[in-house]
Amino acid sequence: MDDSSFLDICVSDDNLCKMPKSIRSTGKRRTAARETAGEYTFTVFFEPAVEGGYVVTCPALPGLVTEGDTLGEAKRMARDAIRTYLESLRKDGEPIPADPKFSSKPVKERIRVAIPA
Repeated sequence: MDDSSFLDICVSDDNLCKMPKSIRSTGKRRTAARETAGEYTFTVFFEPAVEGGYVVTCPALPGLVTEGDTLGEAKRMARDAIRTYLESLRKDGEPIPADPKFSSKPVKERIRVAIPA
């Protein structure tokens, strides 16, 4: 079993939902198309933290990182962090990015790196 998991999370201005939907890109900038009024879907990754709980990242939203003590709390924190991120983009007049298209499931691998002494 993989140590990380991912889930599509839907964030709405009016309510929160957890429904996998696809985001379509528009134009060259790969901005997200509105699925319904103020509702967007993003893929997030849940990685188990060494100290317990989960660390959550969202590939479409650079710099977005949150965490939760349980998977349920991590999902709630992800929705809240994504909503806040999108509100900030909207306030600054920036486009909302599209969820990246993954051609396959994420790959987990260990890579050894040596550095000179």
